[in-house]
Amino acid sequence: MITNERAKANYPRIGLFIDGRWEYERPACAEVLNPSDDQVLATVPKATTEDISAALESSRRGFAVWRDLAPEARSRILLRAANLLRERADRIGTIISLELGKPFADARAEVERTCGLLEWDAGEGMRLYGRIIPSAPGSQNFVLRQPIGPVAAFTPWNAPVGSPTRKVSGALAAGCSVILKAAEETPGAACEFVQCFADAGLPAGVLNLVFGNPSEISRQLIDSPTIRMVTFTGSIPIGKHLTQLAAAQMKPVLMELGGHAPVIVCEDVDASAVGRLAAAAKVRMAGQICISPTRFLVVGKAYEAFVAALGESVSGIRVGDAFAADTQMGPVANARRLTAVTQLVDDAVSDGARLVTGGKRIGTKGCFYAPTVLADVPLEVRAMKEEPFGPLALCTRVRDLDEALQIANSLSVGLAGYAFTNSLANAEKIARLLECGTLSINHFGGPAANMPFGGVKESGIGREGGLESLDSYTITRNVSQKASLS
Repeated sequence: MITNERAKANYPRIGLFIDGRWEYERPACAEVLNPSDDQVLATVPKATTEDISAALESSRRGFAVWRDLAPEARSRILLRAANLLRERADRIGTIISLELGKPFADARAEVERTCGLLEWDAGEGMRLYGRIIPSAPGSQNFVLRQPIGPVAAFTPWNAPVGSPTRKVSGALAAGCSVILKAAEETPGAACEFVQCFADAGLPAGVLNLVFGNPSEISRQLIDSPTIRMVTFTGSIPIGKHLTQLAAAQMKPVLMELGGHAPVIVCEDVDASAVGRLAAAAKVRMAGQICISPTRFLVVGKAYEAFVAALGESVSGIRVGDAFAADTQMGPVANARRLTAVTQLVDDAVSDGARLVTGGKRIGTKGCFYAPTVLADVPLEVRAMKEEPFGPLALCTRVRDLDEALQIANSLSVGLAGYAFTNSLANAEKIARLLECGTLSINHFGGPAANMPFGGVKESGIGREGGLESLDSYTITRNVSQKASLS
């Protein structure tokens, strides 16, 4: 069995990847902390202004090579990268668990899922079809879909391989080059991810990786005429800021931002069974994923049974080190998340919410917080308005489906939503009226590679995955051609 100490011995050296080479000798901009024991794993090099300029020039040259490579050749490289990720899933999963505290089995599963994304996009890159428009004799009108150009991609710490894959695979499949600004909290996974592409034969400059001051890097990249498109996954305030920077340069964006997922539980289901399912879904990645089920809106008589089952199941969740065989939930990612969740729980309880289980830190070392269920939560508390991004389930009784929909839609976000009902009429109404980009009915699963993912309202712009996966990375060009000057 892997142990925390054994895993640390194999933690990679963190570097910048520019023009096909690793650069290590830079001043540090951050320390990588293991949230299970607060120990320092590594330091992260800070990209200088000159490094970013070099990455931009490299990306410009890389794009010129990559866009002219046959789609079949690009696809083969993406598939080789997917195979390498799959072969290295144990190593990369170990790194994710060290950096993030995510249970090893879940970390390894994240790597496996990314392979499916790459394989899907490799196929979609072969299907960037244009069209012929009927025209008069002696002329021809047709439409081409072409790569938009070099892309600036910004990714978060909570999915250190999954989030970069969604952006990099779509952009590369479309024929774009990418400068990836990955999270300083989880740089080891990003480095291993990029190395798979280098080993797969990706030409130099097509994928660059940088770390450093986020505001400085984002401004330099977005202001540069080299960058033609910006994509980001993260918080709403930062997403809005990057969108404003891009808009000033008339550059399109793809934004996958925060959510606060409602779960509607109707009276016609086995509420206890749903409560048990909800417990497992809530503690996935300690609730630190943007589609985590959070606001449980339970109709009428189903409420008490649901809360009892959810509380009992959550109280039995085994919290511990990522490499322990029986761990079901690891720590939250850092001390900031620990403080934030604690404050939200304390605020809700002081305003009348009932603590069913949890509600406290576990131990004094690391960032462990007990998975928590609050019942009878007033709609006015902060946690019902702010995304908790932690292992916190908020339960509220509602009169009927209409009230549930009204509460669910009352926030400015709309990324994911869940509903449980055995009524076809209820399911149709929820699918039609619940304001979210991704809806799961009678299960807590998320979208697969062949399904589009993204939000509505303040939860984002554009879609990743599915038939729409390459849309944001392409332009549509109309060509009108006459056979001769006559």
